[in-house]
Amino acid sequence: MSMNDEYQPINCDDYDNLELACQHHLVLTLKLRSGEVVEAKAKDLLMRKKVEYLVVEASGEQRDLRLDHIESFSHPEIGTVVVSAE
Repeated sequence: MSMNDEYQPINCDDYDNLELACQHHLVLTLKLRSGEVVEAKAKDLLMRKKVEYLVVEASGEQRDLRLDHIESFSHPEIGTVVVSAE
């Protein structure tokens, strides 16, 4: 999936779970659609040019992950959430 693909908003419930993770700075295990697995602390959600991102901190570095590039995320408190389109 290229970064130029048109952004597909994610399901509202999935977004709400990510928002909760950010509020509590939960460390999530994120599986990206590219196959990459990232373990990172959820920091913030932001929108840039009509594309939504999850801001995470992994190994001391900040990354912005496009929400529609996240296949699933998990944490013991919220379980595993498979991200779906709106």
